[in-house]
Amino acid sequence: MLGRAHELPAVPDRGAVTLRADGVSIDRRGASGARRVLDAVDFDVVAGEVVALVGPNGAGKSTLLAALAGELTPTEGDVELEGRSLTHWTPLDMARRRAVLPQTHTVGFPFTAREVVAMGRAPWVRTARSDHDDERIDAALAAADVEHLAARSFPTLSGGERARVALARVLAQDTATLLLDEPTAALDLGHQEAVLRLATARAAAGAAVVVVLHDLGIAAAYADRVAVLESGRIAADGPPREVLTTDLLTRVYQHPVEVLDHPVTGAQLVLPVRR
Repeated sequence: MLGRAHELPAVPDRGAVTLRADGVSIDRRGASGARRVLDAVDFDVVAGEVVALVGPNGAGKSTLLAALAGELTPTEGDVELEGRSLTHWTPLDMARRRAVLPQTHTVGFPFTAREVVAMGRAPWVRTARSDHDDERIDAALAAADVEHLAARSFPTLSGGERARVALARVLAQDTATLLLDEPTAALDLGHQEAVLRLATARAAAGAAVVVVLHDLGIAAAYADRVAVLESGRIAADGPPREVLTTDLLTRVYQHPVEVLDHPVTGAQLVLPVRR
């Protein structure tokens, strides 16, 4: 490990596995004892691909993302980054290889939006890549549509504005793997679409993107793969048209779901049945 510490990462080949969960289980302890929230999950994150994690509340989506990020230690199993256990890597090494967008976006001091985005460049201090800091920050502000907020104090922003600034920070970090936990939750319709277009553009450029989503229609439209979680296990994992079926979704969500093609565009639509 000492010989590899802080080594600059190579760009992974398209189709390479950048992150892997191997038999990962996670228990949470409460007053009534341990409860298994993730159960023997095998999951690959692949360069050049957007994979959406979907499922009902409490299914284990954010827990799996946190395990992949190294923020939760598995009770059983292991997570590998670039073929090595996360225990092999220092926090700095991991920050140069994967960027994480959490569900909540809080900053303890009144930094400006630009300063928050600039925090994404911290892993590259004292490397040749820091020469591109301003360029990466400007590009991230533009991509997340927050250029006009650059001088604003982060705590004064609306929830949706903070979410977009936090996304810009992740983009500025410029890593080969992006882990995005419900990036569209606080956003209006137009910005939801923009975020997923950004995700697909990053994947098209060779990045591996994992995104937790609640909107099954967005998952169908933008993901290359969809993994459906149910009670801490992966119920299905594959292309949206193979995975997002009426029978599976109706069972997993415990509510009638209809999957059909748009009559004009042919796009896959996923709709709850409303009586």
